[in-house]
Amino acid sequence: MAINLDDPKKFRTLAGQAHQVAMNMLRPISRKYDLAEHEYPKELDMLAAMIDGLSESGAAEGAGAAGVRRDEKSDDGANKNGANLASVMSIQEMCWGDVGLLLSMPRQGLGNSAIASVADEEQLKRFEGVWAGMAITEPGTGSDSANIKTTAVLDGDEYVLNGEKIYVTSGDRADHIVVWATLDRDLGRAAIKSFVVPKGTPGMRVDRLEHKLGIRASDTATIIFENCRVPKENLLGSAEVDPKQGFAGAMATFDNTRPLVAAMAIGCATAALDLTRELLTDAGVEIDYDRPGLAQSAAAAKFLQLESDLEGARLLMLQAAWMADNRKPNSLEASMAKAKAGRVGSDVTLSCVELCGAVGYSESELLEKWARDSKILDIFEGTQQIQQLIVARRVLGLSSAELK
Repeated sequence: MAINLDDPKKFRTLAGQAHQVAMNMLRPISRKYDLAEHEYPKELDMLAAMIDGLSESGAAEGAGAAGVRRDEKSDDGANKNGANLASVMSIQEMCWGDVGLLLSMPRQGLGNSAIASVADEEQLKRFEGVWAGMAITEPGTGSDSANIKTTAVLDGDEYVLNGEKIYVTSGDRADHIVVWATLDRDLGRAAIKSFVVPKGTPGMRVDRLEHKLGIRASDTATIIFENCRVPKENLLGSAEVDPKQGFAGAMATFDNTRPLVAAMAIGCATAALDLTRELLTDAGVEIDYDRPGLAQSAAAAKFLQLESDLEGARLLMLQAAWMADNRKPNSLEASMAKAKAGRVGSDVTLSCVELCGAVGYSESELLEKWARDSKILDIFEGTQQIQQLIVARRVLGLSSAELK
């Protein structure tokens, strides 16, 4: 069977529109909100309303946060290019404009992906249109999401949440927060569930906002839960603790969001390469695709190497998203895509700063900003090291207890 590596025709218009938005709406305000950290980018309201309208009309499948539904199968066995593939293609283009602004988009939070992946039909309808941040990381927990200490105790018709969450993207701006908590610490991973908590619920408070190296347009919050009561209907998916199923319900969210983070890294790195190509050409450096790198200048050879590394990451990202659309288990591929794109994204953006010298380091261009922004994409949603651990476990067929 022939493999076609071209972008699906039906999504090219969507990707083209996303590129126009990135170029005309995001790029012009990129530096403004990098300097004005924690100030809400009001320009995004109109853009979010436009994306909502497109999504409702069905004209932009995948413009918003999609989910991985493990319990559904592809109906007819035919190849399906769906919402996940469309999402990574459009997100890549938007992050060519600005990663921090993309992360600040109303109603496109990581919590929205959690809802899309784990919620039942009634919950999908009830939480439609919310802007949901996702609260996973805790002090002392680091990348080990299975070691969550925040507790959820059933009391009548409500769960009582207690704990502290850090590094919550859109934690102050979102109107709902998806909180990961354990029903019973003694039962380990299997007891971890996610809960949708509306902003303003008594017992929940935003404690502080973080100052960061990059993605400064995006607010990152610490949120405290003290006897915070939420209706038991707000537990996403099943409340049953199934040791065989384990962490799968919660981790389905990551199988969806890791290719999205890969797309962010690829979009940001592509922006850096595009500008670097222009600057090198202006400086008289010729990049020749018909000659091997060894026969060209060091700068041209380095540029060709960066471009090929990025293309490898892009193909892994597309594969992981395509598998999600076709209801194929994609945990291995999602982690491979995220690991490769995160590492390559940082390498590309920093190398572009280096190739462009003083111009790359100066705020006269956005290259230094893209180098700062891209680093987080190798860290959040599971660090580079954690991704490699997941890949090793999958390839070797070992459990998390067997390979730590």
